[in-house]
Amino acid sequence: MTDSPAVRIPLDPREQPILDKLLSIRTDLELLKGDRSTYVKSEDVVALYNQLIEQVAVLNELRTNRRNEQNRVDTVLDDCFQLISLSFLTIGKNHEAPAVYSAISTIKRLLEHLKEAAFFSPKDLESISTSLQKSRDYCERGRESYSPNFLTLLEARIQVCQDILSELELSLSHLTPELRPKYDKLVSILRSLSACNTRSKFPTAEVEDFRQQLVELQESFAAEGVVLLETEGTIDEQLAEMARKLKLSLEHPEPAPDAKNLIATLLSRCFLWIELIKQKQGKIDERFQETYDKLLEIRNKLEKLSLTQAWSLRETDLYSYQRQLDRIDEARVNGNFLDASNVPADLHAQRTLLYLLRKSYAIIYHLIISSEPVSEALLPIYNQLNTLKRCLVEVKKSGGIDSPRELYPYSMKLNSIDNMRVDGKFMVGSDIPDGQGSVTQLLEDCFELLYELRTEAEENQSDSEDDLVAKTEVAAT
Repeated sequence: MTDSPAVRIPLDPREQPILDKLLSIRTDLELLKGDRSTYVKSEDVVALYNQLIEQVAVLNELRTNRRNEQNRVDTVLDDCFQLISLSFLTIGKNHEAPAVYSAISTIKRLLEHLKEAAFFSPKDLESISTSLQKSRDYCERGRESYSPNFLTLLEARIQVCQDILSELELSLSHLTPELRPKYDKLVSILRSLSACNTRSKFPTAEVEDFRQQLVELQESFAAEGVVLLETEGTIDEQLAEMARKLKLSLEHPEPAPDAKNLIATLLSRCFLWIELIKQKQGKIDERFQETYDKLLEIRNKLEKLSLTQAWSLRETDLYSYQRQLDRIDEARVNGNFLDASNVPADLHAQRTLLYLLRKSYAIIYHLIISSEPVSEALLPIYNQLNTLKRCLVEVKKSGGIDSPRELYPYSMKLNSIDNMRVDGKFMVGSDIPDGQGSVTQLLEDCFELLYELRTEAEENQSDSEDDLVAKTEVAAT
């Protein structure tokens, strides 16, 4: 079991029974998560959620005057809520309030890392803003169904994320529509360079290509009065100064930084980062090799998951990755990665490790928001229908078909799926898994596309026959 970082505040003896019960709930949730012999059932997850909320109520009564206390009860409680949240996604209850918890926890980490890295694109913030609004909507919709204590906790966490997001949005508020695409390009290049820096073999040619793109951007910026910043010292010192300036603009956002200064700082930072990673050639300070290898392994596994998500991901699988990342993140001191002697990493190692940490959380965030509102029991059917729909859409885009006969394979497959329903429901044994509406809607979409293609083919065939008859009659006269 991958536990979250330990909190060493003494435990109130009255809270021991709560801790024992929470540990039992967490164990039950982990057993559900790890059992691949069957799918996760809604009634099991909801029952554990109700047990968890009972313990929250007892804890709140004990802590009437100690609302801000944090001890092991709170870390285990957070584990339980993370697992419950991911379990709600697994059973297809994506639009329910408990499903929000894990996404919000991940968003908070992402926002903190974006602020720390001191560069991000408007697109990053737009996606997060949309997710936060959806989370608010789910909380509002769940007022009659879920514990007020739980909803208050969620809304407080959403507000923390919103406050950080507002700071970041303000820092980019002076970007004009003309400058924004170029700024996005700079962010993309800097991230791509960081990715190159983590390759098993340093891609010198690719890095040089990015440097050439920066030169072209620099020339286009010059016409708009944007010039590289001049700083003194080593590359590490200059990069640290660039990051410091960008971070200061986030910490003191009033007034928002001038767009030209923002771009000049980021452009200068890109050139300096290229020089630094070319010197290092993908080699990290050996003091941090173990942390680097661990983060690299997590990122690579998550990237593989993102490629096969529709067919292989059980959302609760993300829990172990979240907890491993949390332990690494929370082991930092004042944002610094420390070695065994508590000596901070150099700037190259610091930025490389932070990139891998942020990238891993970003993939988890993408996997969570991309989760389909369908129980894993129905995912095989849902994925088949999704594939059929994409095929039919492509057939339609490419000009349709010549004969209705060409649709027979699609029609047979759809009919076989439709025949699986019992009284209009897709059953698994005697259970009716969540996500019936999503699967049924997808089935109807496929039948509608099939009907449109068949009708179009029949009309074309009829027109061809009419033309043939007309030509025959002309020939006969």
